[in-house]
Amino acid sequence: MAEFNDTVNVVKKAHTTVKYTPKQIEELRKCMHPVDGPRYFMENFMWIQHPTRGREKFTPYPFQLDLIETYHGFRKSINMVSRQMGKTTVAAGYLLWYAMFKPDSHILIASRNHDGALDIMSRVHYAYESLPDYIRAGVKTYNKKSIVFDNESRILAQTTTPNTGRGFSLSLIYLDEFAFVEPGIAKEFWTALSPTLSTGGKCIITSTPDTDEDQFAQLWFTANKLQDEFGNATDTGPNGFRPYFADWTAHPERDAAWETEQLADLGHDRFCREHKCEFITFEEVLINAAKMARMNGKDPIRKSGQVRWYEPIDSNCTYVVSLDPSMGTGGDHAAIQVFELPTLNQVAEWQHNKTPIEGQIRILREICKELHNAGEPEIYWSVENNTLGEAALVVIRDTGEENIPGSMLHDPHNRSKANRRKGFTTTNKTKMEACSRLKNLIESDKVTLNSKNLIGELKVFVARGNTYEARPGWTDDLVSSTLLFCRMAEFISSWDDSSWNVMNTSVIDGEIEDDYEQPLPVVFV
Repeated sequence: MAEFNDTVNVVKKAHTTVKYTPKQIEELRKCMHPVDGPRYFMENFMWIQHPTRGREKFTPYPFQLDLIETYHGFRKSINMVSRQMGKTTVAAGYLLWYAMFKPDSHILIASRNHDGALDIMSRVHYAYESLPDYIRAGVKTYNKKSIVFDNESRILAQTTTPNTGRGFSLSLIYLDEFAFVEPGIAKEFWTALSPTLSTGGKCIITSTPDTDEDQFAQLWFTANKLQDEFGNATDTGPNGFRPYFADWTAHPERDAAWETEQLADLGHDRFCREHKCEFITFEEVLINAAKMARMNGKDPIRKSGQVRWYEPIDSNCTYVVSLDPSMGTGGDHAAIQVFELPTLNQVAEWQHNKTPIEGQIRILREICKELHNAGEPEIYWSVENNTLGEAALVVIRDTGEENIPGSMLHDPHNRSKANRRKGFTTTNKTKMEACSRLKNLIESDKVTLNSKNLIGELKVFVARGNTYEARPGWTDDLVSSTLLFCRMAEFISSWDDSSWNVMNTSVIDGEIEDDYEQPLPVVFV
């Protein structure tokens, strides 16, 4: 590709006088057609750089023709297409056509990172530089990040940030690999972009999927609700987006042999994400990604304040209430989980990031009182005592343990007089042990998770060095509270046979046997 410079060999200078032949005028007329123009332009005048075959004329596959039709035929489109299918090439050609044949258009390309934005612009540049002079528009500005044509249309490429596009009057915005934009940024960016779209701006989103909890997934699922309130089919979802889907099978050059090779190279989960477009996060998650994809949770059956209750209280069961405290200043959330033993059903949860420590203990107490008043079941409760947990222990001391229904559990490892500390201390070792326990319980279908929020956090609870934590931009407070429950339940199982049978089983030679060989810890309540 030629260097970016203002020469006749690379770009057409602004307002250049050109003498057209009748045939050239007819070609221009076909490119300007309001319906068929984009397809005619790309099929007849667009050149691309194929990754293996080099420079070649763009000959769209059937699914790429569908993409062009979707891009052009709908004001808003969201397109889930597998990797290396040529979706970015199609987008580059369409954006170039739009800028040259729709004067005064302001087009923004927003990519998840700087390199992605430059890559898309390089494709636009290559396609432009390959056009004959009688087709291409003259340019006033031409650099790696922007093009300004002499018809006053412009194309600008930027990295997606919370303020990208804010204050711009945009005719069209193209979002590339939107599923992989950091969730906090994606949410703020979409909030800033919505006013532009509400005034008639055109939007094209393309991406492979990541987690089904991100902004792209929300837009995708809503777009696929192609029915009105009377059950009649609609062209777009309630959010106005037209969805388009193409996995690897849409590519005519890919067959069963290609699939076998890719499966061997990528593994099942990565292949399903990259090429079958399944919502499986790209990082190493604690819980099997395919397992998490099948977990949906349910809506609460009732609420008491901000506490979400998912199951009725059974006086014949034992209840475990775990609190992971926070500062309550708007940063990390405090979180409470309520699980039932021996069923391992999630019964209730609470989380908030602006409730002070005193309020967190008060809510813990109210939950325990509500459990107690429903038939006086057995109740065990505790808190994580690391750092902020020390303040929680002070509030508990001032409140009085006896004023919180149930029994407070303490870390069985802190038994010595010199290290007798209330609550549970979390170290990297105890956290990883609890992670292993939770993974086993979920993947063996022993525990029932009802909270959509908790399931959402688990989908982005990924490996980081020698531990697990939330991906950047996400939270894991509900998971942390659940890990504390696992430690409490394992401790309870040391004296409760029904809990022991659920919590302590192993697979030996294909048979599930009770692990009675393990020494039982001394009860410390």
